[in-house]
Amino acid sequence: MERRSGIFEGNDPFEIARRWLGEAEASEPNDPNAIALATSGPDGLPNVRMVLLKDIENDAFVFYTNYESAKGQELKANPQAAFVLHWKSLRRQIRVRGRVTVEDGPQADAYYATRALKSRIGAWASRQSEPLSSREALVAEAAKMGLTHGLNPKRPPFWGGFRITPVQIEFWADGEFRLHDRFQWRKERTNGDWSVTRLHP
Repeated sequence: MERRSGIFEGNDPFEIARRWLGEAEASEPNDPNAIALATSGPDGLPNVRMVLLKDIENDAFVFYTNYESAKGQELKANPQAAFVLHWKSLRRQIRVRGRVTVEDGPQADAYYATRALKSRIGAWASRQSEPLSSREALVAEAAKMGLTHGLNPKRPPFWGGFRITPVQIEFWADGEFRLHDRFQWRKERTNGDWSVTRLHP
């Protein structure tokens, strides 16, 4: 097996991902933790949207959203997902595929409490992915929720986290003449061992 060095060095893909994200935080102008999250709808068609990755744990990636949104309902029906982190400033990307579980406990409460007050109120006000008559209606609902829930709102029962435990992680870096570097970490099951393969660009 080829020895990996430089930006690909390491025996823990989550540590490599954290390292790359840390570098991106110093160079990307906006939202270095933005991921393009792909799910699958009941009709089998794929669905993709940008969300913010909030944590890279020792064995999983975590983001937060409205459980009743389109992505939330799709993930409940088919708890598998894929995403890509892409950084133009670094000319790198990370691709992930894996199984999904819900984070609906103290960790979700703690993250919700760190959000700006208006964002916490917004979570109560937005019926994410449902039709909306006007922006004015949304602003009015946010004002109403602010009066209802006050200055320290609790996390809505329909809002929380999803944890993606990967079976595949790919690290990609731009190379001259489109001879890019790609290393795929793969396991047959979520509690299995990683194997690492260099892929053709």
